Amino acid sequence: MENVYSALMQALQLTIVVAGAPLLTGWVRTLKCWMQGRRTAGLLQPYRDLARLFSKDIVLAENASWIFRFAPYVVFGATLMAGAVIPLISFDLPLGATADIIALVALFATARFFLALAAMDTGTAFGGMGSSREMTVASLAEPAMLMSIFTVSLASQSTSLSQMAHVITSTPLVLRPSLAFALLAFILIAVAETGRVPVDNPATHLELTMIHEAMILEYSGRHLALIEWAGMMKLLLFSSIGIACFFPWGISGHGDPLMLPPAFVILAAKLALIGIFIVLVETGLAKMRLFRVPEFLGSAFLLATLGMLSFFILE
Repeated sequence: MENVYSALMQALQLTIVVAGAPLLTGWVRTLKCWMQGRRTAGLLQPYRDLARLFSKDIVLAENASWIFRFAPYVVFGATLMAGAVIPLISFDLPLGATADIIALVALFATARFFLALAAMDTGTAFGGMGSSREMTVASLAEPAMLMSIFTVSLASQSTSLSQMAHVITSTPLVLRPSLAFALLAFILIAVAETGRVPVDNPATHLELTMIHEAMILEYSGRHLALIEWAGMMKLLLFSSIGIACFFPWGISGHGDPLMLPPAFVILAAKLALIGIFIVLVETGLAKMRLFRVPEFLGSAFLLATLGMLSFFILE
């Protein structure tokens, strides 16, 4: 019976990741339109965009190899696998015990690697430029992310996200300087990893500034739909990682189905607040120059290092 419950929780979580990611993106876009005094297309517009892309034919470059065709499925599959190990509404995840934060970073790195490789496969200038910029950001963001999450893992004595969240919820609420530094670092990392302002602008196609969009200009049809869907899921997943590591209160405990409805409502409220925070940041800040991004991510690594040092010194 316990195995059946865990399997149902895993299926429910994957459903939330797949179906809820476009809704979170629509919420952010709607809030941004309201903040800027523009008309909004509605919360469900991302679903309509995905349906439109799935209905279109695929146009391939003449020199595109199997890597270009295969990459969208790898990106979507790796992102979906990452969503299977992050506790959203319950700690009862069968796959949660098989993968920790190191494996989670590896899944995101796998998706990034194939997307960058596919961007260079067609031989266009934009693809190579976007891949180079993406790898630069990744080389600085991934170590900072690991350092930030390791600070939380030291406090919980585990690198499993489910165990980390469970330990934090079961201990008294105390303001820890180490976790405060780690949280600030993770916010900066999440902004860079999800391609948000001020590091990148997901709505631009200006060749001098775009990073992620430069890698997917050659995609169309269902290939582009899968990549766009994976990007929406990545925003949801990084928000969920931040919730699980720093604000896990409200996640259902082991074998407690009665807590699932409140946990779902609390998760929706947290994601709504994160969407408001994203819109306030993107409305108040301008996109920084590309050569300032290493300084931005270097600050994140410094904050994560300070968090780890403060753990050893103060705790």
